[in-house]
Amino acid sequence: MNRPVEQKRSSAAVTLWDKLFSLKNFWSSAFLVFCTVIISLFTIHCLPFTAYAETTIRVLLVDGKNTKLPKKGEKIERFGNAKGEVLLSGLKYSGSIEVWKGENGLYIVNEVPLEDYIKGVVAGEVGNSWDIEALKAQAVVARTYALYQKLHNGKMPYDLTSSVIHQVYRSGNIPENIAKAVNDTRGEILTYEGKPIIAYYHSTSGGMTEDPAEVFGKSYPYLKPVETSCELSPYFMWEKRIPVSEIERASNVTGIKEIMIDDLTVSNRARDFRIITENGEHKIPAKELRKSLGWDRLPSTMITNITKDEDAFIFEGKGYGHGVGMCQWSALDMAKKGMSYRDILSKFYPGTVIELYENR
Repeated sequence: MNRPVEQKRSSAAVTLWDKLFSLKNFWSSAFLVFCTVIISLFTIHCLPFTAYAETTIRVLLVDGKNTKLPKKGEKIERFGNAKGEVLLSGLKYSGSIEVWKGENGLYIVNEVPLEDYIKGVVAGEVGNSWDIEALKAQAVVARTYALYQKLHNGKMPYDLTSSVIHQVYRSGNIPENIAKAVNDTRGEILTYEGKPIIAYYHSTSGGMTEDPAEVFGKSYPYLKPVETSCELSPYFMWEKRIPVSEIERASNVTGIKEIMIDDLTVSNRARDFRIITENGEHKIPAKELRKSLGWDRLPSTMITNITKDEDAFIFEGKGYGHGVGMCQWSALDMAKKGMSYRDILSKFYPGTVIELYENR
């Protein structure tokens, strides 16, 4: 990450900073999570800014360690805005920066041109050394997903977040091959019956993608389980040792003696776990336990074996992520075998059509 060049703050930035300090009880605990963001506003610079006629995306900037989203029904109002740059957790974001004040703190929204946003997503989601056709596939999928969210964001002041809650967005210097992949597919999205699809994707399938009904509770005609080849992924096979005490906290079940898979989904992922305790049995959805433990702690629900070793359980499994839609590492494997990004997309989203968005 390049250090920002120190320049004199614009009058817009000064006004915004002054407003922030006028808050009563600013240093109350409700705002502590965003202290880093507020301090970083000192680094907003005066930069040339062009009025874009093209579609823009509004991104809620979140710290990966302290993800904070407005609660359902929370009343929020715009507190100030500026055009320039902002630093958050060491990452620089540029464009239109807005500060929103809610009942539980402050929220930072970055509005950027769609194509610039897609470059940041591709840079954040996959490796810059990946084959160009895999990068193109990622660009189309990320653009489609963003537009779908924009069309369905309701009354929220942002379309999606900058984290894995939606898709990872990293601003700053973009590698040349990623910029080329985005530019070569500029404006292309996946549609079904003329509308942008909800283009789910994930890191590593483990050999088979998942039915979205198992994860999101809804089926889609263009998202069906397909066999994949993702041996290139470091998460194709994995093993995790998790202390019993950690599982008890995550499951809210004490005295755990044994854990087993109760039933499987169509893609051979665990649908439910059966937990044996001193006082009986408990059935817990596998996706809920994974969420409670943490996505990295239990990379996927494609569990191949569970054993107990003293005060811990050892989970063996395959894949990383929810398993729905395009498997990124499979896309890379397909690209290395000479397949085009259109071939890749048709495999994971059958029945869809690539169209150009028109300022949707």
